Amino acid sequence: MGPGAGPHGGTIVYEGTVEGLVASGTATGRHLGVRQGLKPAPRASRGSIRIRNARLHNLQDVSVDVPLGVLVAVTGVAGSGKSSLIHGCLPRTDPSVTVIDQAAIRGSRRSNPATYTGILDVIRAAFAKANGVKSALFSSNSEGACPNCNGLGKTYTSLGFMAEVVSVCEVCEGRRYTDQVLEYRLRGRNIVEAMAMPVEEAREFFTERPVRVMLDRLADVGLGYVSLGQELDTLSGGERQRLKLAIEMSGDTEVYVLDEPTTGLHMQDVDNLIGLLDRLVEAGRTVIVIEHNLDVVARADWVIDLGPGAGHEGGQVIFEGPPAALVDATGSLTGQHLRRRVGEPAAASAR
Repeated sequence: MGPGAGPHGGTIVYEGTVEGLVASGTATGRHLGVRQGLKPAPRASRGSIRIRNARLHNLQDVSVDVPLGVLVAVTGVAGSGKSSLIHGCLPRTDPSVTVIDQAAIRGSRRSNPATYTGILDVIRAAFAKANGVKSALFSSNSEGACPNCNGLGKTYTSLGFMAEVVSVCEVCEGRRYTDQVLEYRLRGRNIVEAMAMPVEEAREFFTERPVRVMLDRLADVGLGYVSLGQELDTLSGGERQRLKLAIEMSGDTEVYVLDEPTTGLHMQDVDNLIGLLDRLVEAGRTVIVIEHNLDVVARADWVIDLGPGAGHEGGQVIFEGPPAALVDATGSLTGQHLRRRVGEPAAASAR
């Protein structure tokens, strides 16, 4: 499916054999034929966070130095102790660490990327200034809201003995605002049309600097296809994590922890995400990813591999070092699979 995401997708761009896919020229085909390379010159650390004698859950008296100023991949089979070490022990050692997970984002039924990032207030102010009216008119829970659905765009009927019935509002037809509000325009678009724009289109539309800055960050984390008004509860775990990352990028966070940020991403999107993580490190930040994706592992500066197995068979650090050394490590399942990943193109192994 493709060729892109959101408004750029929705069509079948190839169907057939794997060999044909590699030669098709689609985004998936191009990446299937690529052999991942190991990072040739890993960055040098500028200090470390020391974890000593960690025994949380299945960790077996683990002591490890997590380097600062680099991209660190924490690897191992599921249940090997990665989350216990990084989520459980690292923040206790250094409270300044910011953990960005895939947990649900708190909010109401009105919550969307524009409200969550704070740019909706600026957008409302821009509409108000352009039309010489109050900004409250452009809020779906204030003066401009449809009185029938209270600005939700949907009506919710609870019958008690069965699941809640949700239907599109018959008055505003899901637009959330009154007809009067929809007559007001900013650069030719009303508030509903503006909120329906995907991030990458909105970057070209809005000239207001606070909005542009945040939209650029959303695009950087791979959310260019998400519309400004998309309900937050429709976002996947990976999308929620990247949305949180976009907000954290505007702060003074020094150490980021991301939990499997490549979940649900296409190979092309993984490339873009790694590029973003590299830019964060180049800007002086430390990025620690708990990750299974071998492309991320291959392009990290430092790898901490836990295992050798899961549960009571794990909980030990079995490797610390650059990915180039991991491929030769004995006793590491991650090293075995990384060696295969960098040894031959995926297309060849599929034959």
